[in-house]
Amino acid sequence: MTGQEPWPTEINYDPAAKTVRIAFDNDRVFELPAEYLRVESPSAEVQGHNPAERQFVPGRAHVGIIDMEPVGNYAVRIIFDDLHDTGIYSWRYFYELGRDYAERWQTYLEGLKARGLKREP
Repeated sequence: MTGQEPWPTEINYDPAAKTVRIAFDNDRVFELPAEYLRVESPSAEVQGHNPAERQFVPGRAHVGIIDMEPVGNYAVRIIFDDLHDTGIYSWRYFYELGRDYAERWQTYLEGLKARGLKREP
């Protein structure tokens, strides 16, 4: 992203659909599944400390969100019902997750398949 980065104007979790809706001031709105947010967690546990350490997290097809806590004015910490809670989702990262959803999700699905892993628990 260049110039002034998009700023969130709304963020809500729908527990029935298990999706986070996040709207930005550039009129982009993303509905992101909790499973996607969980498997793309920015935590070191998932991302590692370099791309070679990236983990593919299986079995999270039904994961939900217990809470989203503000972190300053730049991010939220998501607490998932599998008790993962170490990822800090910056507004920039949320935007990237929304913008790149189709590509990232496909990469995740292909990574699971290549490793013989499943989305279902």
